[in-house]
Amino acid sequence: MNVHATIVLPTYNERETLPILLGRLGEIIAHTRLVCEAIVVDDSSPDGTAEVAARAAADVRSVFPVTIVRRPAKAGLASAVLDGVRCGRGDVIVVMDSDLSHPPDLVPRLLHALGAGADVAVGSRYAAGGGIARWPIWRRALSRGATLLARTLLGVRVRDPMSGFFAVRRDFFERTRFEGLGYKLLLELLASGHPRIQEVPYLFTERAGGRSKLGGGEILNYLRLIGRLWLRKNAARGGASPAA
Repeated sequence: MNVHATIVLPTYNERETLPILLGRLGEIIAHTRLVCEAIVVDDSSPDGTAEVAARAAADVRSVFPVTIVRRPAKAGLASAVLDGVRCGRGDVIVVMDSDLSHPPDLVPRLLHALGAGADVAVGSRYAAGGGIARWPIWRRALSRGATLLARTLLGVRVRDPMSGFFAVRRDFFERTRFEGLGYKLLLELLASGHPRIQEVPYLFTERAGGRSKLGGGEILNYLRLIGRLWLRKNAARGGASPAA
């Protein structure tokens, strides 16, 4: 099969939502006739996500192939995505969560944006027409603050650089040097070079169950990542101060 898009699905304790997601992706791929594969990267979920994923993969194999990558321990979202990309064959990469917070029907629109010339297509909560459901005020404030920090220190001119839902051309992805801190791979892509970017609005819905990945450690990793990217940008500019 000539795979055009690789959809990378990192998982940890998502046995309830992953089969639903794969089923919906199968319906969308069959309807749009996209050529896709999915790579499920599971960090030894104690709830048996990998086993459930294997059964769900068999249900959709007539529409698109699904590969299950089983890692021996929980090693983090960023490394899971990188492992998934290495296992995939697609010319473009789609990264999305497996907990149904990212609507699968947005995938064709992200791929269309790449086909129209973008290097990176961002599923954007903050572009006109996007939004967030079921977030408390403190979480919204934290997200807005992190976005402002990225835009101010790194000069990233994207409304939602913190998005975990995006598509990117493989050649651009593979040219990016990732720091491996936290889970904000999109921010690293946006801060590398001058990609052509298209934001595609969507409604983000917080997971109904399970635990969010956000914690004190991830906030610290984000601040460390911002610092490293800021230093890298300054070094590339010969030590000039970053644009506000």
